[in-house]
Amino acid sequence: MRKKLVFLFIAILAVSCFNDSKNSENVNPIGLWGKNPWPEIRNKRINTLLPKALKNANVDCWIVICRENNNDPLAEHIGGENAGGTAVFLFYNDSKGFHSLVFSPSGEATALDELDIHHKVIPVDRAVSAVAMAAEFVKNQQFDTIAINSSTGNSMADGLSFTQRKNLEELLGSEAKKLVSSDELVYEWLSIKIPEEVEILTKAAELTAAWQIEAYQQIVPGVSTDADIAKFLKKKMTAYGVTDGWAPDQNPNVNSGPDRGHSHPTNKIIMPGDVIQIDFGIKLYNRWVSDIQRFAYVLKEGEKVAPKDIQFYWESSKAGNRAALAAMKPGVKGVQVDSAQRVLMNAAKSEFVMWSTGHPVGYVAHDIGPNLGGSQASHVRPASEKKLKEGMTFAFDGFHAWKRKDGTIKTISVEEIAVVTKDGARYLIPPQEELILIPTKK
Repeated sequence: MRKKLVFLFIAILAVSCFNDSKNSENVNPIGLWGKNPWPEIRNKRINTLLPKALKNANVDCWIVICRENNNDPLAEHIGGENAGGTAVFLFYNDSKGFHSLVFSPSGEATALDELDIHHKVIPVDRAVSAVAMAAEFVKNQQFDTIAINSSTGNSMADGLSFTQRKNLEELLGSEAKKLVSSDELVYEWLSIKIPEEVEILTKAAELTAAWQIEAYQQIVPGVSTDADIAKFLKKKMTAYGVTDGWAPDQNPNVNSGPDRGHSHPTNKIIMPGDVIQIDFGIKLYNRWVSDIQRFAYVLKEGEKVAPKDIQFYWESSKAGNRAALAAMKPGVKGVQVDSAQRVLMNAAKSEFVMWSTGHPVGYVAHDIGPNLGGSQASHVRPASEKKLKEGMTFAFDGFHAWKRKDGTIKTISVEEIAVVTKDGARYLIPPQEELILIPTKK
């Protein structure tokens, strides 16, 4: 599968880099992307990562209840996305090893079993409760801890409704006292990405960065607006059959004015002397998300390079990004990564930046995992105290903020994506080394 993905991406990138925007609108994305690798990747994640996650979270058994229309947010991760009637998925470790067992309504059981995701699928007659059958099975085991998707701190681990939980507790009887939140289990499982997923994230990052460079080439100072450049990127996404990495109205965020945070692009006209930010992410196979920023400066008439102050801000933010990467190692806390670049920001006399240095990225732009922040805050959030592990992927920034002449703040936030390895961390794609320069006259 790795060779196939590489071949597909080379074809996509070649067309992306060398076709003009007019021709790229005629590209057929179906022929480029091919078969979705998620089914094979999901199987591997369940059978290789989930047993370890259960152990790391000190959980013996995990119960996930899936249903039609109002499904658990983790349904697609465990094969329960097609649930009609209520189905119960059990994952557990015992003396014989790891097991995945499903009690499924008979109408869906055959198809689910043929997917070969789970070790055993037990059909349940429509007149019988799958939850009751699963509860009876659990009561006959000797589990000490039973995780359910009920959490106050992790929305992905909070899919069990109040009525579902009440019903399950009644059916479990005295065993209900063993129920614990799946919060830590889901964290341990979803925060790690397998090599095949890192490869796909790399392709997403390459496309995202390449399209941003192409978007900057479309700018006509004094004519183009932030919204014009965002529309160009939207057309690229449509042409290549990818979707938004986050809320469509705010992706991409093209900003040639003062800081706007996470926001939509406006009709501000891009002018000489502007520093432009593009914060952009795409989703491949409707599953894996990129989050990358690229920065440019619009040369004033007579300028051949950026002014010394702008160049200093760029170099300062780039240094912060590199310091954060160097700090990203297994066993290091997220807050320590944040602290690594704050030292440089203080030395460079940057204005205060409220955002964290970075965040996990993968299935969503702000994924599950350690937060790379907190060292400059009055309190450190629990996610920043989490330790980095091999296989975690992060989008992270190098910051420098300054006051503009009108008193507003502008921030350069050099954002790249990296994966944690056993020895440290590495960028998924080559990082932006130079500030992109846009000529005033073309």
